[in-house]
Amino acid sequence: MEKTNSTDMDRELAYFRFALIAPVIQGTFPDASVAAYCRRVTAEPIVRPDGTSFRYKPGTLSKWAQLYNVGGMDELMPRARSDKGTVRRLSDECINEIYKIKERFPKLDAVQIHVRLVQDGLIPATVSPRTIQRYIKNNGLKNAAASGQMKDRKAFEEEFFGAMWQADTCFFPYVPDEHGRKQRTYLIAIVDDHSRMIVGARLFFEDNAYNFQKVLKDATAAYGIPNKLYCDHGPSYENSQLSLICGSVGTVLIHAPVRDGAAKAKVERMFGVLKSRWLHGLDTGQIRSIDEFNQELAEAVRKHNLSENSSTGRTPMDRFLATRGRIRVPASEGWLSECFMNRLVRKVRNDSSLSLLNRQFDAPMQFMRQTVEVRFLPDDLANAYIFDKGARYPLKLTDKQANSRVRRENWPTVDYSKGVAPGV
Repeated sequence: MEKTNSTDMDRELAYFRFALIAPVIQGTFPDASVAAYCRRVTAEPIVRPDGTSFRYKPGTLSKWAQLYNVGGMDELMPRARSDKGTVRRLSDECINEIYKIKERFPKLDAVQIHVRLVQDGLIPATVSPRTIQRYIKNNGLKNAAASGQMKDRKAFEEEFFGAMWQADTCFFPYVPDEHGRKQRTYLIAIVDDHSRMIVGARLFFEDNAYNFQKVLKDATAAYGIPNKLYCDHGPSYENSQLSLICGSVGTVLIHAPVRDGAAKAKVERMFGVLKSRWLHGLDTGQIRSIDEFNQELAEAVRKHNLSENSSTGRTPMDRFLATRGRIRVPASEGWLSECFMNRLVRKVRNDSSLSLLNRQFDAPMQFMRQTVEVRFLPDDLANAYIFDKGARYPLKLTDKQANSRVRRENWPTVDYSKGVAPGV
């Protein structure tokens, strides 16, 4: 049976399958064998992305691992499209507001919170109060705020470099853009949990998903592939593109609890150290561009990685060098670039064109009226292509005037002596 083109639910299910087999792919399972791992994981029903529970057979996980080793994430896509699944009713903005309300008014019940959310336009009136009630109950908000209950935390540390990276974004000062206007900057950074090394850091004028992907790709090219990536919620870190990228390189993507900054303590602490050691002593008013700001940041990161960490008593570089033998290296530069391509499903029109990020492209004629997967980089659309059965088919920006001059076999020629086209 041939695969259908992927949807967001298909991609979510593919990543769910990858997360289950990741210890097998990475070779980190604690069991005596792969078979033992598969038996243990499938001993109880597993909750799938659509909220349903299903008890898988051990052989199913083994099959997924084999498929992944052959063709990566593409092989984990479901082979038949399903319309099953639940619609996510509560947006991130709505969830954040629920936390704020419970913190300020811990005794408000779900019905009262529902009224406030409807009045503020965060949810439509069609959303049932029971939806709010279930979220509050399932996330421990019913009595935690009123009783002062604290979350159970333990100090932890991964045992080697690359076992887990933590990533987050921090507001930074305003600097001039290319037009001389002062713009807010955002520091997107990634820290290795074991060594505390800053493996990726860059300043941008926008905090978005693609900018984080740039930082992650540079970090992976320089320091290898992490086993786990621990991120915050939000559009930059919780999207189908990032899930596909992590699955393609073999990294498990984990998200911290909503509104729980302490869960990402190491990256948060790193932001504080950078500010106290570097930023607070820097005259940002003299910074003339974001490129200059990034040059200053690069030097600060270098010093940070060579300075002793108060928690470990060693420098991040020392700890990196001590366990670097366990780093998983990308297969090649080309392979890594392919893994970081964004992917969208598009329908090719009757005129062999398709739309991508508000731009129109000409596709090869054999894909006319078909649904295809387009791979691209948002800042390099000129090199976008259709990916089909392992092959690339380049797209070309549509030039309607140039297309009008292309001779086609089924296009009538004009007989100017008569002033009409043949057959008219």
